[in-house]
Amino acid sequence: MGNLIDNTIEFVKAKLDGAEAGHDWFHIERVWKLSKKIALDENCNLEVVELSALLHDIADPKFHNGDETIALKVSREFLEDQNVPEDTIDQVLFVIKNISFKNRAEAPKDLPIELKIVQDADRIDAIGAIGVARTFNFGGFKNNLMYHPDIKPNLSMSKEEYKKSNGTTINHFYEKLLLLKDMMNTVKGKKIAEERHEFMLAFLDQFYREWNVD
Repeated sequence: MGNLIDNTIEFVKAKLDGAEAGHDWFHIERVWKLSKKIALDENCNLEVVELSALLHDIADPKFHNGDETIALKVSREFLEDQNVPEDTIDQVLFVIKNISFKNRAEAPKDLPIELKIVQDADRIDAIGAIGVARTFNFGGFKNNLMYHPDIKPNLSMSKEEYKKSNGTTINHFYEKLLLLKDMMNTVKGKKIAEERHEFMLAFLDQFYREWNVD
């Protein structure tokens, strides 16, 4: 397994060279490490967890005109080239297909533990101090406003509306980030998310105090 994981790391590093900083190798590395940490408390297939974590953003649809098939194709080709068994490939592709926040309404209700672990890790990396940094980085990447007092969060977006949204960065906290704590699947995921959630609330409180100068 070690050799396969090492090969996957090298593959992902090469593929994501020059990627937007919130979705680059370092994001993958954090999700991979968080996944392994959460997996310690769960009865799971660790190889599937690690491969899924490493490949989950190999071709994020946000940077490929919304195409959700590219990541599945790229991952399958790589895993087949590594002679990974078909059953393992299917499990990894299932995680990649169903992990995202925007696809939550379409995902099956009875999720395998491997997906729950990687999903928690990915969502944890979207909150807390790292989450704040990634959110503002991506907002800047899209040239979105940081905040506008007259533009309110849209809490009822469809999947397509969410994919095309160019709302303010602060609104993204209410449209996604502050919702993630209550979406955690695992005990350890919930514990880590709780602390990071509190940090975001404190950040928003400070942000508004600084914005609304008397």
